Amino acid sequence: MTETEPAALYEVREHVAIVTLNRPDALNAVNSTLSAAAGAALERAATDPQVRVVVITGAGRAFCAGADLKEIAAGRGVYDPEHRDRDFAGIVRHWIPKPVIAAVNGFALGGGTEIVLSADLAVIDERASLGLPEVTRGLIAAAGGILRIHRQVPPKVAAEIALTGRPVSAARAYELGLVNAVAPAGTALEVALELAGTIAANAPVAVQQSKRVMHECAAATTGWAQEDWTLNRDAARIVMTSEDAKEGPRAFAAKRTPQWAGR
Repeated sequence: MTETEPAALYEVREHVAIVTLNRPDALNAVNSTLSAAAGAALERAATDPQVRVVVITGAGRAFCAGADLKEIAAGRGVYDPEHRDRDFAGIVRHWIPKPVIAAVNGFALGGGTEIVLSADLAVIDERASLGLPEVTRGLIAAAGGILRIHRQVPPKVAAEIALTGRPVSAARAYELGLVNAVAPAGTALEVALELAGTIAANAPVAVQQSKRVMHECAAATTGWAQEDWTLNRDAARIVMTSEDAKEGPRAFAAKRTPQWAGR
């Protein structure tokens, strides 16, 4: 990405909008510019009558490496200041009536996985993996990871993913139902577009109303309900103001084992 390129690209192909996170040199790590651009692209797709399905993917070799830690270290926010309600990447709390498919083309741990968890469907490159490693850095998966993981896989598996921070291979993600398909290397977007095309061939009103019914009747159990996010915010505040939250990134930067204080 050059300085003149947008942090998220938008393209429409035969009723399918493709939103591409476009900070490849930073592994598509999320800063406020990317959050604003991706959120705007998602909203554009939501209001475009020609768009029936949305596919989210990443430029380069990564899907999304999570929050841009350099921005955080410099005291800058990573959210869109005009639409804080959309939360991380302008996506994880940005509900739209049209189906959203995550095309996981590469690295997607942490915030990348949280984007996947917010999508309706997902396709993953066979070489990629998912996971919530935040606890290994003294942090918490506050962009919907903790809210959604235990609602999308069995509770004990969710606890293992959230509490160990270990990655989940593409094959295991498919086995658990975290993704709909595993794509051959380099073809995640292609496979996602095939899936999107199948959905887009169906009646748009029927598809959107089917999504609405599933969403509204399950909102309290899928990590979209307001009370869930209030609980999540309170927990995140405790974690992010702890000594451990400072120690984790310091240890990571210094390539040493963290010395947890437990406070």
